[in-house]
Parts: sequence; C-alpha cells; structure tokens
Amino acid sequence: MGLSIDRTDYTEDDYTRFRDRLGTNLKSLEKLLEQPGFGEGPITMGAELELYIVDKEGRPLLINQKIQKALNDPQLTLELNRYNLEYNFSPVRISENCFGATAREALAALEKINKCADKWGGSVFPIGILPTLLPGDLGPHVMTDLPRYHMLTDELRAIRREQFAISIHGLDSIDVKMEDLTLEGANTSFQIHLRVPPSEFADMYNAIQLVTPLALAASANSPLLFGKRLWHETRVPLFKQSIDCRPPDPSHPRPARVNYGHGWLRRGALELFSEAVRLYRPVIPLCGEEDPFSVLRAGGVPSLQELRLHLGSVWLWNRPVYDPVDGGHLRIEMRTLPAGPSVTDMLANTALLIGLARLLQNSVKEMLPALPFEYCARNFYRAAEHGLAAELIWPSTTQSEPEFRTAANILGDLLPLIPEQLASMGFVRTDFEPLLQVISERIDNRQTGAQWQLDKLAALSKDMPHKEALQQMQVQYQKNCLQNIPVSTWL
Repeated sequence: MGLSIDRTDYTEDDYTRFRDRLGTNLKSLEKLLEQPGFGEGPITMGAELELYIVDKEGRPLLINQKIQKALNDPQLTLELNRYNLEYNFSPVRISENCFGATAREALAALEKINKCADKWGGSVFPIGILPTLLPGDLGPHVMTDLPRYHMLTDELRAIRREQFAISIHGLDSIDVKMEDLTLEGANTSFQIHLRVPPSEFADMYNAIQLVTPLALAASANSPLLFGKRLWHETRVPLFKQSIDCRPPDPSHPRPARVNYGHGWLRRGALELFSEAVRLYRPVIPLCGEEDPFSVLRAGGVPSLQELRLHLGSVWLWNRPVYDPVDGGHLRIEMRTLPAGPSVTDMLANTALLIGLARLLQNSVKEMLPALPFEYCARNFYRAAEHGLAAELIWPSTTQSEPEFRTAANILGDLLPLIPEQLASMGFVRTDFEPLLQVISERIDNRQTGAQWQLDKLAALSKDMPHKEALQQMQVQYQKNCLQNIPVSTWL
C-alpha cells in the first residue's frame, strides 16, 4: 500500500495495458530465474514496523503526516489511517548481528518519533490492535488523504459491490459493516523480509508456511477490538474480512485477496507470482515505460514495476518479493507477526519463525505428503484464535496419520533444536540465543502479549468499569513496551 500515485482516473484500456505488462513481467522474471547465479548472495534480514499514535489519554491521534513532515525521514512512511506510521529498517546481513542491529535501530527510531510526537501531545508504540479503539475511530475522516488509499477503497468496493462485512466471534462477538478500508488500518504488524536464494525458495517457503502457525501462537498480541475479547490474534480475521472484495454470489467464487495460499509450492517462486497475476484483478493499473526484455538483453536487471505493484495488492500472509536491488534477488516477506509487545519480543518472534523454518526446510518434502495444505491453513486460523493453547494438526513421528497437539507442546519439542539451525544459516549465537530464551520463558509461563492483555483486563475490571480498565491496561502495556521489557515477565 506504500506506493505514491498522482492519479485515480484510470480507464479500462489502462487495465488492459497493465495486464499485458504483467504478462511481460512474468516472462522476464522467468528468464531472470533461469540465469545461473541470479539471486545468490549473502542472506540479509530486513523489517517493517507499524505503529499506533495516541494522545495523553491513550486514544488515537491523527497526526501521522505532521510527524512525517517534521522528521523528514525516508525510512518513516505513512499508513492507511492517520493514527498509524510505518518504520522501514535497514537490511542487515545475518552474519553481522542482525537482531542486535535491528533492535538498536528500532529503539532509536521509537525514541526519535516519540520526541517528535510529544510536540502535539502524542506518543507512539507497537501493538497489534489498539485496545481503546472505538467504532468512531474509523471511517473516511481517519483515512490518510493520499490518492492511493482513496483508489484502493473505491476499486475494492467496486469489485465487491457492497459494504465490507466483519463478523468475528470469540469470548465476545462483533458484527459490523464498513464502506471503506479503515478497519484494515486497525491492524499493525512487524513484517520480516528474508533474502532467499531461488534454488532454496520452494523448500524454505513451504517450511515457513508449515511453521507459521507455531510462531503465530507464541507471538499473539491482538486479543481485543472495540473492547471485545475476540481471537488471540484478531488481526488475522480482521485483515481478511476488512478488505474482502469477493462478491457474495457463491456462483462466482473468487479467492480472497488476503489468504494463506492455495497449496504447497511445487517448483519455485514463479508459481506464486503467476498465481497473483492470474487470480486477481489489478486495482492500480499504473504502467511504467521500461522494456524488461531490452534491459535483459543489455545485461541489466529490470525493475518489473507492474509485477511488484500488483503483488503489493495481493496480501498473502507469507508473500514473495522480487527486488531489482543488488543485482536482483528474491525475498520472503513474513507478514503474520503482530507489532509488539516489545522490541525484544518482536525480534524473539522473528528468531523463532526463521529458526523453525530452517529446522524443517531440509525435510519439508518428506513432511508435506503427511500434511495436506488444507490442514496447514486450518492450523494458521486455529493458532490465531487460541494462541499457545491451539490444537494443531501435526505430522506424527510414531503413527501413520497426523495427530492433534497443542502449539505449546510442539514448540516445547522443537525449540531446543533451533540454535543449531540458526547457526548453520550464519546467524550469530550471541545475537539470537538470548531471544530464544525469551521464547522459552514465554512458553513456560504461557504468557503471550494477548494472554497478558486478557488477564490484566480481567483483573482490572473487578475494580473499575470496563472502559477505564481498558485504558489502564493500555497505559501499563505502553510503559512496559517502551522500556523494552519482555512480555513473559510482565505482572
């Protein structure tokens, strides 16, 4: 959603030309991927962190453009809603203490942004969904006034032909309808980018898909929306439903633009790019002038602008990324992890997710026949709903069919095996071992960010009204978060 555009008046001819350009881009990418050595190079890790801006009472504060203008920092970008910002981290080689480097950059960025926000009586912090958010904090008046957001709203609603409907049921329930995308902006995440050689892409991607439910269960941090107790990671159903542009007519089925995928990857990254092009209508048909084949013939690396733009409007939870930088390369963008509870927690979640994937990468081909993709997708939603207590379908090592095990139980078996795997990739032991200890304590205590919020809210609600308890809980959360205290130790 981060592209800057200066027009919204596209014609059907523009869409036709854009589709043609997408086809050319796909053929060019296929040629690139056939080149010996393409995409090889040091493994790097990058990240994006989405933030909430709040006032002194912990309520959303609509000043993202003021902060961005005042700081003039190219790494700080606007988000869909006026009370959100995104910070884009510098990519770091994994062999260069990438976790520590990212942590230092994150803490410095939070300090800088908070110092600026204080001029308007505001502050920022990472949390999956703001507990004090109310229905009145959504709607056209809170949308960042940029053409791309207005166009996304108009195009996705035109495809759907009616309001966006949100229905989520947990301990409490919500059922609401929206005319725009601002409920999507209620979600904030910590998105990880991992550079992957094309030759390893399929196995690593499948492994990430397989273990994401485990990492999500351990990192859940979004249990509340409008004060209602919903899923442990309410971002998952909210994101899918808030921009679900599928017409309700069952005789014309279409895949959701937010989904967990359509099956295991069988050959390589090109399959994912092709699916995105063939299954989803473009929403912003902005064409460039580059001829990618001419660039290839000249020995260059094409930008493939149209393909990259289109992939930015198809929100796979684990998404392929083509980047022409550094001779061209592929990345996997892992979009499932929530923002917060602390910088240390977010990096611990990252180490867990990458370590689990590496652990299963080499054996994933043998594991996939024992776990149909439908089961994996089901695991993802179960983990989002129930956190560490989620009953997941997992390949059995002692019988001939999958078995149900809790996420916490599976993680207890796999966590001790992760250090060797991260070290074998090139991560530095002194950089990641303290983070894995954070995960171990969280599993032992059964205290994720989501569980802490639910427990703290229940305790406070015994002595004060629900609204006041939400505010007090959020105040304590923000204090612990900005002191960078791991959530497993929060009282």
